[in-house]
Amino acid sequence: MTKVFILDANKQPLYPVRISHARLLLSQGKATVFQRYPFTIILKESFSHLKLEQLGFKIHPGIKINRN
Repeated sequence: MTKVFILDANKQPLYPVRISHARLLLSQGKATVFQRYPFTIILKESFSHLKLEQLGFKIHPGIKINRN
């Protein structure tokens, strides 16, 4: 299942959405294409009634490697 990256009106990343939801936002004029690769759309305005969660991520420092 392919996902589309989505940015809010302030260029903050949100959780990726399905292609069908992105297509719906584009056809309704609520979003525009921000970048073609990777395909990313940006919302034209902040929608309080949409239940889109802001994306957060953590950086894992990695594992420690024992070198003998």
